[in-house]
Amino acid sequence: MCGIFGLVQWQGSSQQLRQGLRAAQLINHRGPDHSGEYVDECFGVGLVHKRLAVIDLSESGHQPMQSKTGHVIIFNGEIINYREIREVLHAHWSFKTQSDTEVILAAYLHWGESCLDHFRGMFAFAIYHPKDGRLFCARDRFGIKPFYYLCQQNLFVFASEMKALLPFLPSVRTHRLAFQEYLTFQYTLGEQTLFDGIKQLMPGHCLHLAGEQITITRYWDVDYRLDYQSSEMAQQDEMRDLLEDSVRLHVRSDVPIASYLSGGMDSSLITQLAQEYSVDFLGGFHGKFLEAPAYDESAYAKLAADYCGKPLFEKIITADDFIQNLESLIYHLDTPVAGPGAFPQYMVSQMAAKQVKVILGGQGADEIFGGYARYLLAYFEQTIKAAIEGKHLDKAYVVTPQSIIPNLNLLKQYKPMMQQFWREGMFESMDKRYFRLIDRSVDMRDEIDHDILSNTEVFARFQAIFNNKVNVREQAYFDKMTHFDFKCLLPALLHVEDRVSMAHGLESRAPFLDHPLVEQVATIPAIRKFPGGKMKHLLSEVFKDSLPRGIVERRKIKWASQCR
Repeated sequence: MCGIFGLVQWQGSSQQLRQGLRAAQLINHRGPDHSGEYVDECFGVGLVHKRLAVIDLSESGHQPMQSKTGHVIIFNGEIINYREIREVLHAHWSFKTQSDTEVILAAYLHWGESCLDHFRGMFAFAIYHPKDGRLFCARDRFGIKPFYYLCQQNLFVFASEMKALLPFLPSVRTHRLAFQEYLTFQYTLGEQTLFDGIKQLMPGHCLHLAGEQITITRYWDVDYRLDYQSSEMAQQDEMRDLLEDSVRLHVRSDVPIASYLSGGMDSSLITQLAQEYSVDFLGGFHGKFLEAPAYDESAYAKLAADYCGKPLFEKIITADDFIQNLESLIYHLDTPVAGPGAFPQYMVSQMAAKQVKVILGGQGADEIFGGYARYLLAYFEQTIKAAIEGKHLDKAYVVTPQSIIPNLNLLKQYKPMMQQFWREGMFESMDKRYFRLIDRSVDMRDEIDHDILSNTEVFARFQAIFNNKVNVREQAYFDKMTHFDFKCLLPALLHVEDRVSMAHGLESRAPFLDHPLVEQVATIPAIRKFPGGKMKHLLSEVFKDSLPRGIVERRKIKWASQCR
């Protein structure tokens, strides 16, 4: 886990090139253990790496790293299956280090761009070809690790954080459409960021730079090709094996590790599995609110920690903490974000970084397994509509009015939101209703001039993702909702996860976001993932014997919280 920065200058002096590399200092916090630099004045290329040493702590793991062929890599992230890939490539490559960085280099030189198909984990990297000045860059499938870039008349610059690119903008302006998307969803949908001129390489994409020509291609996407042939028990067994295997690989580290432990099912399960697979697992870190008892979840976190026999490290978060740290938090986030979870997680990360370098979290479980209360509300409306139209037995609806009733008490705290949701447009198409359900701009009628905010263009971009039959072939509402959130909301949450941890030199890993697991769960029919509107049914059913009963049966629900 580190910070990367690169600059390609097509015009200008070597002095200008080296001056431009100074912007990498803005991400020093991402790599407190070492800073390295590579410069090729012939092609006007400079690469900078800020290292947080987690795998191969020796100097041989420093970056930029150069192969015997001259190729140079800078890499941010962790390839969790690097040992297995190393074994495959051992006959083709004489390894000089124990690092996953060298494994990426060896894999790229052996398989080319298809090396990406072999990697599991989180990554953003750039590989430089010194013979012709080309760059090959890639970002992991889910967007766990960031990759931002800008391209102007005479240069191409990329970095792990947007703040390092701001010095290269002729002026700092807000991108109009991205801002409209943010006001609607509290996140942006595509490659545009709130800063006009700065783009992000999208999850599951790679970038080629040859001369001044940029080519971007997608190398991975999730596919909801539903499997009705396998039994429900077989699918559950496979899911268990895949999650356990993911945690087994994610606890690999040459330094001690810990977990974020909120007391919810996701983080409690990761904590339980981590202590089973790692002898160096330290325990869980938790943020406690004494000034707001309604938000105090420490009893559940303590229950989970005691169950797995590990200590719970608590950070009591106060109003003074908010006042003293808000400015720093804003600086590290770069742009506004959705939800209230960034601040408490920033404080917990600050505490955890004093004892460990690696921490595991539950990010991704809500989007994969269906953990948001709005899924239940959306289905409640659809079951009524389906019953009226006599379609309630169609597989598109998954639940019936009778089967959903036992779960409706989960919506009790959302009664005001439900009243607003049903105030207009009831029984419209699935895309219009879900758009209305997640549209935050309606809550800001006094703050926003709605005469200049047009949702027409934003809705069209939403529809292109929500109704994309290439990914979701059938009309199961559950898959359409979770797919949209997986593609659009999750990267926004991962933005927060990355910034609040790396602000303190802490590596955050997300075992739920392992692509074999995600691909397998996507094939499970929605009726098996969301029976009767039961949220995260698969997790609770498969791992009910691996967690305290109080955690499994806990009715902790979220609308779109960032706290895990």
